[in-house]
Amino acid sequence: MTLAGSVAQAPRLGVSSHPWVRFGVRRVGRLLVSLWVLVTASFLMIHLIPGDAVRAALGPTAPASLVAAKREEMGLDDPILVQYWHYLQHLVTGDLGTSIVSQLPVSDVVSQRLPATLQLALLAFVVAVAVAVPLGVTMGVLTRRGHGRRTELGFTTTSVVLGTIPDFLVGVGLVYVFGVNLGWLPVAGNDTPSAYVLPVLALAIGPAAILSRIIRVEMVAVLEADFVRTARAKRLPARTVYLRHALPNALTASLTLGGLILSAMVAGTVLVENVFAWPGLGSTIVSSILNKDYQVVQAIVLVYGAGVLLVNTVVDVALALLDPRSMIRED
Repeated sequence: MTLAGSVAQAPRLGVSSHPWVRFGVRRVGRLLVSLWVLVTASFLMIHLIPGDAVRAALGPTAPASLVAAKREEMGLDDPILVQYWHYLQHLVTGDLGTSIVSQLPVSDVVSQRLPATLQLALLAFVVAVAVAVPLGVTMGVLTRRGHGRRTELGFTTTSVVLGTIPDFLVGVGLVYVFGVNLGWLPVAGNDTPSAYVLPVLALAIGPAAILSRIIRVEMVAVLEADFVRTARAKRLPARTVYLRHALPNALTASLTLGGLILSAMVAGTVLVENVFAWPGLGSTIVSSILNKDYQVVQAIVLVYGAGVLLVNTVVDVALALLDPRSMIRED
C-alpha cells in the first residue's frame, strides 16, 4: 500500500471530523445559500414586473415629476447592480424600504402583521399534530396485520378526501355552516378567542388528515419490527409497547413530513386569512398586490420564504437529534 493510500484511508481527526461539526457546517452553508437565492429572487421581482412599478403604484394620473422623484428616492434610476448592493446593505440593517401607498416603513408593516400570521399557523399546526398523532397511532394498532379492512378503507378514503380539499374551500364551508347558517362562531377578525376556531380548523383539517395517514402507515410497519416483538415477548404492558417503543420510531419517520406540512401551513395562511379577514401577512400581501405596493409584497415574500427555510432547517436538526444515523448517512 502506498503512502498516499495510507493517508487517504486514515481516519479524519480533530474537531472538523466530528459528525455534528460537519453536519452543522453543511446545514449552515445550505441555509446561507438558500437565503441568498431567496433575497436575490425577491430583489429581481420588482425589476421583472412589466412596466413602471412606481407609475403603477402612484396611478396613471400622477404627475410625471412625482413619479420621477419617487424613482430617484427609491434608487430605481441607478444601475441594477448598484441597486442590488444597496438592497443587500439595507436588508442587513433591517431596512425593508418604504411603502409607496402608506409611506410607512415596510418593516413596521411586517412587524405589525407577522404575529397574527404566526399565531394562526402555529395554532393550526398544534391542532393538526394533536389530532393526527393519536388518530394515526390508533388506526395503526387497529389495522395491523391485515385486521380491520373496513376500518382501514374508511379511514384512508376519508383522510384522502380531506387532505385534497384546498384550505380556502374548507374555510368557505366552515363559514357557511358555522358562521352563516348556525351563527355559532364569528367569521372575521381575531378580536376574541372564538374567532380563532374557524380559521385554525380551516388550516388544520387537511394537514391532520395527511399526517395521520402517514403515521398509521409508519405505525403498522414499526409494530412488525423485531424490537417490538421483543418487547411483547417480555410481556410488557400494551401501553408501554405502543407509546415507549413503537411511537417514537413511527414519529421519527413522520417528522420530515411534519416540517413540510408546517411550511405549507405558513404559505397556506395567505388564502385562509383572506377568507376570514385575518389581520396578518396573508391579507396584507393580497391588498398590496391589488394596490401595486410592490415594496410591501417584496418584503412579505422574503419573510414567507425565510420562514419556510428556517422550518426545514429546524426539522433537519430535530431529525439528526432523534436519529443520528441520518446525519452520518450524508457523509
